[in-house]
Amino acid sequence: MGLLAQIQYPDDLRKLSVDQLPEVCQELREDIVKELSVNPGHLASSLGVVEITVALHYVYNTPEDRIVWDVGHQAYGHKILTGRREQFCTNRKLGGIRPFPSPEESPYDTFECGHASNSISAALGMAVAAKTEGKDRHVVAIIGDGAMSGGLAYEGLNNIASSQSDILIILNDNNMSIDRAVGGMQEYLLSLNTNETYNALRFKASRWLHNKGLLNDDRRKGIIRLSNALKSAISHQQNVFEGMDIRYFGPFNGHNVKELVRIMRQLKDMKGPKLLHLHTQKGHGYAPAEKDVTIWHAPGKFDPETGERLVRDTTNMPPRFQDVFGHTLLELARQNPNIIGVTPAMPTGCSMNIMMKEIPERTFDVGIAEGHAVTFSGGMAKEGLIPFCNIYSAFAQRSYDNIIHDVAILRLNVVLCLDRAGLVGEDGPTHHGAFDMAALRIIPNLTISSPMDECELRRLMYTAQLPNQGPFVIRYPRGNGSVVNWRCPLEAIPIGKGRKLQDGSDVAVITIGPIGVTAAKAIASFTPKVAHYDLRFLKPLDEEMLHEIGRKFKKIVTVEDGVRNGGMGSAILEWMSEHDYTPVIKRLGLPDHFVEHGTVAQLQNIVGIDEEHIRETIQGLL
Repeated sequence: MGLLAQIQYPDDLRKLSVDQLPEVCQELREDIVKELSVNPGHLASSLGVVEITVALHYVYNTPEDRIVWDVGHQAYGHKILTGRREQFCTNRKLGGIRPFPSPEESPYDTFECGHASNSISAALGMAVAAKTEGKDRHVVAIIGDGAMSGGLAYEGLNNIASSQSDILIILNDNNMSIDRAVGGMQEYLLSLNTNETYNALRFKASRWLHNKGLLNDDRRKGIIRLSNALKSAISHQQNVFEGMDIRYFGPFNGHNVKELVRIMRQLKDMKGPKLLHLHTQKGHGYAPAEKDVTIWHAPGKFDPETGERLVRDTTNMPPRFQDVFGHTLLELARQNPNIIGVTPAMPTGCSMNIMMKEIPERTFDVGIAEGHAVTFSGGMAKEGLIPFCNIYSAFAQRSYDNIIHDVAILRLNVVLCLDRAGLVGEDGPTHHGAFDMAALRIIPNLTISSPMDECELRRLMYTAQLPNQGPFVIRYPRGNGSVVNWRCPLEAIPIGKGRKLQDGSDVAVITIGPIGVTAAKAIASFTPKVAHYDLRFLKPLDEEMLHEIGRKFKKIVTVEDGVRNGGMGSAILEWMSEHDYTPVIKRLGLPDHFVEHGTVAQLQNIVGIDEEHIRETIQGLL
C-alpha cells in the first residue's frame, strides 16, 4: 500500500496534497475489503463512507475537533486512519479492537455508537460544552444508514434549531439501513434535490456573507430565512431542515473526495447549525457489495478477488432461531388472518422477510424506530389484530416506556419477540441482549418466556397468538439451536408451566432458554444426583414446580444468559425467601459489568455460564 502505509494518524494524511486523496481512498477501500474477507465484519457500510472519512480527517483537526459517528459500523476506515491500521486484523476478536467506535479505545472515537440516531444529540452536547469552556472546537455529526428514521435524531434537530450552536451535520444518504430504508423521511430525501444553479449561487453568497461578517451575528437568522424563501420560490419545495433554521447544503456526490474537501473547508468556519446532504452508495467501489448491499452488509468470509462468499455447509445442522421464527410466523399468519408482522428495519436480520415476501400487506418495516414499532403494534392490537413485533433485545431497550404505557397497561395482545437475547458475540456490549429479563419481569401484565430449543419456540409462538393472551414476550438467541428436525406440531403450552427434564436427589439446576442445552451437558455426568428443571416462563413463575424444588432440595443452581442481578436467579431467590424455603442458591449469569466482544463460546467461558463452569459449580455444591 503506497500512500496508506505512510498514514499512521490523520496528521500524516494532512501532509498529502488534495490530488493524492483519491489514491488514499482507493487503497483504504482495498484494505477494508482484504481484511474483512478473512476476518468478517460490516463491509458495505464502511465502503460507502470512505471518501467522507478521508475528507473529514483531512479538513478537521481531529481529535481536537470532534467527529461523532452514527451507526458505528460505518467507521472501519476511520479506525484505520486513526492509529489502528496494524491492529485492524484483530477487529471484533477477543482482546482486539472493538467492533464500533468507543472513547475507551481511542481519543478519535468521541462517543459510543453501536446503534443509531444518537449522533446529533451527542454532537450538540459537545458543541455546547466547547462554547461553555471557550474552546475553538469544531463538531461534526455523521448520520446515515437509515438512522434519520429514529425519533432521537429529530429531538436533536429540534434542539439544535433553538440553540443555534455551531455544528455540522453530515447526512450520509445511501437509501439504506441494513435492508432497504423505508418511511416518509426516506421518500423525502430521495426527492430532495436543490436546483443546481440556485445551489451554486447560494453557496457563493453564503461565503460572501460569511466573509463580510453578516452570518456571525443576530442578522444571520433573517438572512437564512430570506435564503429559504428564495429557494422555496425557485425550487417549488420547502426544505424541512431550512424550515428549522438549519442551513442546508446539497445534495452533493459523497464519493468525490476532492469536492468534499472543498465544501467542508468552506463550511468549516461558518457559524450556526449546518447540514451537508451527501448521496453515497453503500458498498461503493466493490462490485459484489454494490449489487447486493443487504447480503454484503456483513457477508462473512469471502474471496476478495471473485466476490465468492465462503458459506459453511449447514446440511444436517440445526437451523438458526431467527429462521424458525420466520417460517413459523408465516405458517401461523396463513392460519390466522389477524396476525401482523412488525420490525424496526431488520426484516432480513430477524427473517421476517419470509412473511414479507409471501404476505407483504401484513408486514411492516417501520425503520429504525423501536419505540414506534411497539406503540404501532399496540394500536393494532387495540383494534383486534395480533402483531408479532420482532426487535433485537439490545435495541428493545429503547422501547421500554412504550412497552409499559402503550401495551402492558391495556393488556394488549402484542407478541414481543426479542431476537439476539443473551450474548451475541463479536458485536460486543452495545449488542448483547443482557438486560431484557431483569428489566421486563417487574412490569405487570406481561408473560415472559424463553424457549430451550426450536420446537419450544414454535409452540410458544402458537400459544402467544391464541385469544386473550395479553402482552407476550418470547426471547431467543442469535445463531443455531439444537434441534435438526424442528418442524414439530404447533401445540399450546400452558402459561406459566415449566418442565422437569431430569429427576435428581442432591442438587436442582434451574435454567431458562437455550442455555439449558449447555446445562444439560454439564449435568449428564452427575446422574442421578442432579435434577434439571426448564423454567420456560420467567413470568408467571411455575409455583407448583418451585414448591417441589423448595421442599426437596437444599442446594440449587440457576443458569441464565442474561444479567445475574435482577434476572431469573433473582426471581427464584425472591420466591424461595417469600415462601420460607432456605436452600443454598448459586446464581450463574452475566456479571455486573458490560461484557466485551469475542465469540459466544469465549464469552460464556469468561462470564462462567459455559459447560465447564456449570459443572464446577455443581461439583462444589456436591
